[in-house]
Amino acid sequence: MGFDLGIFKDDGLYVDYVDWLVEENSINIQTHFNKFWEYYANRMYNSYSVNISGKRTNESGRYYQQGQEYGLPARITGLLQSADAGVLGGKAVKDVQRKEVVIENDIAWRINAAVDFLFGKPVSFVSKSPDSRKRAEIEMILKAVFSANGGIGFFQDMAVLGSVYGFVDCMVRPGQEIFERFALTSSNTLPLEDVLHLAQTIDLELIEAQRALPVLEENDYKKMKYYVQHFYQKKNRISNKDSFLSRLFSQNRGSGGNRQVASVTEIISASAWQRYEGRELVGEGELPWGFLPVVHIQNMAQPFYYEGVSDVEVLMPLQDELNTRLSDRANRITFQSFKMYLGKGIEGFEDRPVSPGRMWHTDNPEASIEEFGGDNRTPSEDMHIAEIREAMDKVSGVTPLVAGVLKNKLGNLTSAVALRLTLMGMLSKTERKRFTYGEGLKKVCEMVLSVLDKSNTYKTSRADREIDIIFPSPLPENVMEKLQEAQIKKELGVPGEQVLRELGYEIQREEID
Repeated sequence: MGFDLGIFKDDGLYVDYVDWLVEENSINIQTHFNKFWEYYANRMYNSYSVNISGKRTNESGRYYQQGQEYGLPARITGLLQSADAGVLGGKAVKDVQRKEVVIENDIAWRINAAVDFLFGKPVSFVSKSPDSRKRAEIEMILKAVFSANGGIGFFQDMAVLGSVYGFVDCMVRPGQEIFERFALTSSNTLPLEDVLHLAQTIDLELIEAQRALPVLEENDYKKMKYYVQHFYQKKNRISNKDSFLSRLFSQNRGSGGNRQVASVTEIISASAWQRYEGRELVGEGELPWGFLPVVHIQNMAQPFYYEGVSDVEVLMPLQDELNTRLSDRANRITFQSFKMYLGKGIEGFEDRPVSPGRMWHTDNPEASIEEFGGDNRTPSEDMHIAEIREAMDKVSGVTPLVAGVLKNKLGNLTSAVALRLTLMGMLSKTERKRFTYGEGLKKVCEMVLSVLDKSNTYKTSRADREIDIIFPSPLPENVMEKLQEAQIKKELGVPGEQVLRELGYEIQREEID
């Protein structure tokens, strides 16, 4: 069965184009972005070496391979990688044994440190509604929505996905109770407690880059007409059919049964939605709110591209070079760190271990024992590895100091100005991300309030739906200095509510009354 797009009344979405997105483009998208995640997570896979006779062996003594081994040369891994395969898709190279593989994931801790700087502390949503009572209620509603979706964990997941892939999409999915309210003709005002309950049924779904197949305006890449996502969903059922998908996703290959996997395609527009499983239409309906409920957030702005700048992609070549040099050093140490002996003219020398007090006897006057091996200092190797790490610091903007690693004396860092100068690169990059993620969160809040408004759950105007996002400072701050700054702001006419929120205090509704 094929796609039936009759429910989408607007022109510009064609069956053959959707076929191409799902059958061909989705494979390229998944291959491209899967590598980004592998370099971030560096997952472990059970693996065995294969010798020339085809027998499975494990010469390195390690039963696993890691995701970042994809970028290592064949002289180290013994595998020749292909462009469209993962770490386990390489072919064994004849006469090349797997050597010592050393992976130091310098990408993950940089990404995590950047996420901690951006969303390490809770953000505040400040309503700009002209009505003071509505301001307090809107902030309570938004807090209920984000708390129901994981709170600070939701923001951190968003930042991780954005940093790894370069962008993250958030889909607003109202619950069934809100959908039922669109069919009601009355516009009676609900109590705030009921509004908060309904708001908690709104699901904010983060879409992985591998799933995303947006259909953009032909004349404006910033506008999205349709949103298509294609993925494979594991079912809570067992199938005995030995299909390609079951073999691909099976975790227990010896069980005699495999977990069922369904190919899922979802198509969403401003007016309707469809869901297919294995090309079979399993659900469709109209959307009553009149806008595409998807917010696109770039990690860092990149002109003329739907995707933003990925923090992982720019580090991958340097990470490969670092892992290669660390592996080379490990192999050199393996051969050179232990003393080796060459015995000449001594019978049975190979059967006698070298140990203190051991003596050999021979009648051969030409007999000798030669010592060789031992570790030698290689300053050029150490300098090269140090320069690679420094290059990664420059490219990422995240230095070991951000993670609390102090190698040298840094002078007096008790001054806030001195600390900011030391972390200038990290702070400036965080400010850029605050803008992109902040604008995205504003759109999410606007969509949530629009859905509640059009479903007659909680009425708001366009002015009521304007929101400010306040990010707390990631650096430790002097409490007295913050209080003095707040007092000066209040004397200058800054509203007291905003001053209290910047200090981290919540405004209770009774205080507004």
